[in-house]
Amino acid sequence: MQLHFKQLGHGEPVVLLHGLFGSADNWFGVAPKLAEKYHVYALDLRNHGHSPHAAEMNYPLMAVDVEKFFKTQGLADAHVIGHSMGGKVAMQFALDYPARVKKLVVVDMAPRAYARTHDAIFAALLALDLTAYQTRQQLEDALAGEVPSLNLRRFLLKNLGRDEAGKFVWKMNLAGVAGNYARLGEPLNLQIIYTKPTLFIRGGQSDYIGTTDAAEIQRYFTAAQIQTIAAANHWVHADAPAEFLRLAMDFL
Repeated sequence: MQLHFKQLGHGEPVVLLHGLFGSADNWFGVAPKLAEKYHVYALDLRNHGHSPHAAEMNYPLMAVDVEKFFKTQGLADAHVIGHSMGGKVAMQFALDYPARVKKLVVVDMAPRAYARTHDAIFAALLALDLTAYQTRQQLEDALAGEVPSLNLRRFLLKNLGRDEAGKFVWKMNLAGVAGNYARLGEPLNLQIIYTKPTLFIRGGQSDYIGTTDAAEIQRYFTAAQIQTIAAANHWVHADAPAEFLRLAMDFL
């Protein structure tokens, strides 16, 4: 699978991997600053953004997708930064292809299993009859009951595009991601120790990396350090971009 991507800057390569319901665009609050020093590649993972759709979706397959991207772009290695679901893809990629990763940054994600906290969102999105709406405002209003947060509704609706007739369509493979959601919550199969420099950046207002996760992280990522941005929630790089950039760039 050939992943869609956006790129900017020059220098050592840095590959950015987004989270669930996201796309390459999610990084463009911080990517221009990274691009002052690095050649930044922001990828759309399978079934997201403008990348191809597929029936199967799990972390080993997504790591293979990233490996194919490296080969296609002629990248021997790169720094890899992943947020949430993209953080798990980044960890899987580092475990499966350690020679490809110079330094690894994982943003608010541990290698453990996670509960199904997005089922209501999937149900709400799948229930939308896109042909019944002419404007994004109408869609925002239609989702308000199930998704009270306006910011979350607007984030989710970034996955909308229009077809040749001007009708709304999902750019992401919504049904495909929903069908594989259980796989995305599974723990990584940690049979290999990763010894290269790794930085975990957690949000202080998020519960994605808890106290009990630290021991497992450092057991399997032996050179890992864990840093906390106290004011940030799960969307660390959006909530505290300056502090995120300081930690990430100092580490790289």
